[in-house]
Parts: sequence; C-alpha cells; structure tokens
Amino acid sequence: MEKELAKPNKPFISNVVSGVVHPFSYKGLVALTSGVYTLRCSNKNEILFIKIRKMKQRNSRRKFLKNSTYASAFLGMSACGVYQKKAEMTAKDVLAEITKKRPSTNTSVMGLKVDPIKKVRIAMIGCGDRGLGLLYQFNALCPDMATIVALCDVREKMVQRSVDYLREHGNERPQTYTGSLTAWKEMVERDDIDFVIVATPWEDHVPMSVYAMQQGKHVGVEVPAAYTLEGCWQLVDTAEETQRNCMMLENVCYGDEEMWLLNMAHAGVFGTLNYAEAAYIHDLRAGLFNNATYNNWRMQHHIVRDGNLYPTHGLGPVAQYMDIQRGDKFEYLVSMSSPQSALSEYARTVDADNEFHDRTDFAHGDMNNSLIKTNKGRSILVQHDVVTPRPYDRKNVLSGTKGYHQGYPSKMSLDGHGHHFLEGKAYEKLRQTYRHSMWNRLQERIDRHKGGHGGMDFVMAYRIIECFNKGIALDQDIYDGVAWSVVGPLSKISIEMGSSPVPFPDFTRGKWEEKRRLEIIES
Repeated sequence: MEKELAKPNKPFISNVVSGVVHPFSYKGLVALTSGVYTLRCSNKNEILFIKIRKMKQRNSRRKFLKNSTYASAFLGMSACGVYQKKAEMTAKDVLAEITKKRPSTNTSVMGLKVDPIKKVRIAMIGCGDRGLGLLYQFNALCPDMATIVALCDVREKMVQRSVDYLREHGNERPQTYTGSLTAWKEMVERDDIDFVIVATPWEDHVPMSVYAMQQGKHVGVEVPAAYTLEGCWQLVDTAEETQRNCMMLENVCYGDEEMWLLNMAHAGVFGTLNYAEAAYIHDLRAGLFNNATYNNWRMQHHIVRDGNLYPTHGLGPVAQYMDIQRGDKFEYLVSMSSPQSALSEYARTVDADNEFHDRTDFAHGDMNNSLIKTNKGRSILVQHDVVTPRPYDRKNVLSGTKGYHQGYPSKMSLDGHGHHFLEGKAYEKLRQTYRHSMWNRLQERIDRHKGGHGGMDFVMAYRIIECFNKGIALDQDIYDGVAWSVVGPLSKISIEMGSSPVPFPDFTRGKWEEKRRLEIIES
C-alpha cells in the first residue's frame, strides 16, 4: 500500500533495505512501520518507492556493528541494494574490510602527467555559493589560460546568477544545464571539456566524479572527496582505470601561511617533525538552521553521523608537511566525541516554523577529537567543532626538534628560544625568507581579483590550471584526497567501537613508501 509520508521524528534512512534513494533529496519522512511508501523528492517530478523494515533496538556493545547504521561508514546513509549483505557486520568484519588488500591491474596515478593543455576547457557542476566562489577565481584565468565551457545546477536561478556574473566580468559564454537532477550527465558527456569541477553536496561527490572520469574528464572535487570507505575506493579505482586526475580542491594547502610552513618543513627549519594539530573550528549554527545549503543537506549529516565530518582543511596541509603518502602514511586513528548539546539548545531558539525547531535527535557531538598515528610514529590531533562559539581556528600546529609553530594568530618558536615566540624583525625575517614565491608572484593578481579565503582560492585555481598548461603533475592526487577524507568514516567507526583504534586503508597499494617530492615545494 502506498502512503504519503509526513515529517519524521527521527531520520529513517539507515532502515532502507531496498529501493534507490538519494540520501538527502527528500522532504519530510516518517517510516516508523514496515511497508512500501511513496517518497516525494525535492524535484516534484521525481517519485521513488522504498521498502522500510522496522528494526529492533540493540544496546549490546558486542553487537554494535549489526545495526545497518554502522555499514553507513562504508556505504553512505543507507545499506540498500547491492550492499544489503553488509548491513550485518561484526567488529572483526569491519576491521577486516578496512585493511583487506585490493589488488588492481591498473596503473597507479601517482605523479600522473598528461600532455600540456594550452587552454583548459572547464565545466562546473554546482553553482551555489561555493560554486560561484570558485567561478570567480577560474574566470580570472580566462581567456589566457582557460575557458569556461559549461555550467550546471538543478536550480535555474543559481545558473543564471553565474551567467550574469560572467557577462559582467569577462567574455565567457558557457552553455547551461539545469532543471533536472541528471542534467549534469548530459554536460560531462560533451567532448569539448577537459576539467570538471564538482561543487555539490557531499553525497554527490563520488558519483559525479566517477562518471566524469569515465567520460575522459579530469576532475576537481570539493572537500571532502568522499564520506564513505567505499566511496574513497571508487574514486581511486576509477582514477586508475581511466588514468584521469581527480584532485580534491583543498584550498587551504595554498594558503600563504601554509605554503610558508611547507617550505620551512622541507628546508629543515623544524628539524625532525614529530607532532601536529589540525582543526576545523567554525561556528556554523546560523547557516545550519537557516537553509544555507541546498535542501539543508549539511544539517542532515549532523542528524545521522558522528565523528569528524570535515577533516581536510586542517589535515591536508599537515599531511603535506609530513610527506604523508610520500614516505610516511596514516597508520590508525582513535576518535571520541563530546555529548551533543549545542544544536538541540540552538533548536529551541529558532522560529517554530523552522524544520529543525525544538529537535534534539542530532547524532553529532559538539566537539570531535581524533588522534592519528603515522607509520613513522608521528601523531596528529584533528579537531572538528562547528556548533559552539569558539573563534574560527584551523590550529596549524607543527612541532619538530628545532622549531614549533601554531596558527591563529601565527606564532613561531625556534631552538634556543623555546620560552617565548619570535617577535618583530625576527619573525618577519623568517616570513620573508621562506614565503613561497608563488604568493610573491601572484600577490598583485590576488589583490586585484579579491581572491577568496584570503587569496588561497585564487592561488589554488592558478596552480591547477598552470599544471595542466605545462603538463606537470598536480600537487594533490586522488590518494591524498581519499587519505584525508577517510578520517570521516573511520572516526565514526572508532566512536561506535568505544574509541578503539581503527586502521587506515592503504589506497596507494604499497606505493606510499616511495619518497617523492611535491613540485610546488621550493628548494
């Protein structure tokens, strides 16, 4: 029997056992009893049928992974379809799944180089605020280094907003695709596109990136690249099969402070590196409750997921300082979250007609701490907090035998001066000596184009297109992207296992041991 679904008291997604459902495209669900239901998605013309099975509550820690929500760390928000068998997993099964070897007959894409592309033809999926911000930066490289061929967003007004900007700020006249949840496929099937930018909700990152690579396109995907273990492997396998670049657009790796530290770390200023801290601390409550994202997709993750939802901004630069995937690798992590309080308290303050008014069933703890151990024995503390009044912070702590740095604001201490931080001329001399030349070279253009996030967005866009123009390897490969992103699902598993250690998979298939140098690092 078909039923129209009302608003739920609790999310139901993990109880889907058959059918196909885009995780957060629904509006208002209940599914508290068994049966077949009609699901009306945000696109009024799309109706999906799903089968719901009411599940018994299990409280025993020994059976904690037999609930299908634990399979979501591998598969996403539902354990449906082909992955239904994985819904009944033990702790031993999960650890075996993470560490099992996945041989491949395809060639690694480490250091992948393609023939120089004189003018990179760009297409963009997602024209929301982040998509528009990226468009600003890549348009600043047109028409000399690149051209914008096509734009796509399911919302016509967002596409039009981007087109209007291009008309006012250049000569780009891209073809547009909108009005359908599958319009992006038609766009990436074109044969006049080199590089596809994916700036969409997290659950779209993997399917869109995979399909674009299968169509012969290079991909730049927003962060995190994937939020499930299987999604990470799909990206790796597809990149190797197609020999296409899939770079996660981790803009913080191109920050002025971060590139300065990268130069110093590899010049030996810090001595032997042994410890780092990374974070994403950013009070997002107003946006989470006020529909700042398409279908409130970001808030939906807080309802059903715990762990570190957004690890890569702080962790990406630290991984590059420490040569992760280039002679060292993440070995395992331990994760724990504080109780959830901030969102439920904030929910009492919003208007009664807000869809999250007075809700208390948020799964994500206010603060998540994840501690990573590397193969060389180094440790990295990664924090995530987007719901308390703490000032914005990415930590950017790097510690070695000869030097120490912490960010926000930037402070540096050197061997022999360990009781205080460098001040005045001593600090400025260090900044000038090791400032990355790309920032010196691009400073005027950064100022002129008002490069996003303090200029790092423009530097990232410039560097990506420069690499394609010259036919050199990108600074971040797919192995970097998934190693940084997989902290999300692994931290979730660790929490559900009582903060037990959880190993990292080896996405490189053993090639992480090969020492290789980032071309962007200066001698």
